[in-house]
Amino acid sequence: MSTNVILAGVGGQGAVLASKLLARAAMGRGLPVKTAETIGMAQRGGSVFSHVRMGEGAHSPLVGRGRADAIVAFEPAEAVRQLPFLRPDGMVVTSDAPVVPVSAATGGPAYDLPAIMSYLRERVGEKNLVVVEAAAATDALGTARAMNVVLLGAAARAGALGPVTVDDLVSAVHASVKPAFVDLDLAALMIQGDSPFVSSKSQ
Repeated sequence: MSTNVILAGVGGQGAVLASKLLARAAMGRGLPVKTAETIGMAQRGGSVFSHVRMGEGAHSPLVGRGRADAIVAFEPAEAVRQLPFLRPDGMVVTSDAPVVPVSAATGGPAYDLPAIMSYLRERVGEKNLVVVEAAAATDALGTARAMNVVLLGAAARAGALGPVTVDDLVSAVHASVKPAFVDLDLAALMIQGDSPFVSSKSQ
């Protein structure tokens, strides 16, 4: 059996680093891992997503439509964009902080965050939707730089990453992150899952 996870965001949010941490954590458990990334739009603030497949059943790097066990989204509209890949009882872990596209700021369709969150609640269901309140998490850490790691920690605590635990992610941070950022990323992982702003089920 494999665990299939899609990580999604916009350029600059650290989706690629998060996928590398998840892959390293899975390999630390002795699991075979396959990954695929799209990074071409990163420099333009466009959509960035990574597929991570972990376990003996992962024979190719891409997650098929309707086959993802979880979507970890660093931006709520990107969670919606990836929903066709989610299996019917899959889980979504998302930040509640929007990154408003240039088109919306220059006269295009408005970015309607309440409508986006309502759509996620309707499509995913209350028990399978975990929302991280990004502003509160950022205040606790003193920076937004590690929000990608906060989301990974929340996903692990919610059981969205299959066999991968927070302890596995801690080991991956030590092995993969530059020394100057290790303490910050560890603090991001250690924000408790029962916090009122991290890993809280959508209301």
